[in-house]
Amino acid sequence: MQSIPVDTARLGVLRCAIAPEAKISNSETQEVKKDRDGNTIYTVAVTVRQDRRRISVIEIAVAGEPRGVEEGQIVKVTGLVAFAWSMGDRHGISFRADAITPVSGAPAQVKGGGA
Repeated sequence: MQSIPVDTARLGVLRCAIAPEAKISNSETQEVKKDRDGNTIYTVAVTVRQDRRRISVIEIAVAGEPRGVEEGQIVKVTGLVAFAWSMGDRHGISFRADAITPVSGAPAQVKGGGA
């Protein structure tokens, strides 16, 4: 599988849509997926909005828990790569990153929005 580096500077604002969750490798046993070094793989759903266009959501896998990342928070994604995959008649693109970190001074959006 070929990895394709992604220039995150061209993706606009990246915002956490779903907080980090451990990736499950076996839904029957609830076994958590690990990398070659034994680190738990987490997934984070991130919204991408370029040039005031509509928002897309991508799910990014990362080894180790991204600390301090909360829903609604602007995040920095380091070392993002895309992988094209296919299984039978299904195909898609998956994303992996070296790290996902919160952007300092960029608070998460308030949920509910009422007083």
